[in-house]
Amino acid sequence: MKKVFDSHSAAQTEQLGASLAKLLRRGDVVALFGGLGAGKTAFVRGLARGLGVKGSVSSPTFSIVNVYPGAPQLCHFDMYRVEGWDDLYTTGFFDYQQDDAVLAVEWSENIENALPEQALFVTIERGETQEQRTITIEGDERLEDLGA
Repeated sequence: MKKVFDSHSAAQTEQLGASLAKLLRRGDVVALFGGLGAGKTAFVRGLARGLGVKGSVSSPTFSIVNVYPGAPQLCHFDMYRVEGWDDLYTTGFFDYQQDDAVLAVEWSENIENALPEQALFVTIERGETQEQRTITIEGDERLEDLGA
């Protein structure tokens, strides 16, 4: 199933993330695709809020993964600097998949072959204005209940 949404602000992008979070289950992987500054971290901030994470959420650019306690726990990955299987193994990505956490993975295009088949795929593309984004979410039948 595929759904397409228009966002006109970072707040709307976050709200869509929060809405998706309500449909997630432990063990889900949310694979985010999009260029630099597309809004991937804003979307993850919404996911975090929807999962009950308290406090601020930031991109794990230098730490590779940030773990946030919630219901369930959120593991937020940034795969921008991952260039191969050896790099991927050092992130702990496969170990985190064994947990009952939700994984949000920025720069998923860098690890596309390692993503689980049942992942939810979120592509964020810039629109005509500075704030406008087109967000495409692909996944299973749960998306039927996703509204903006």
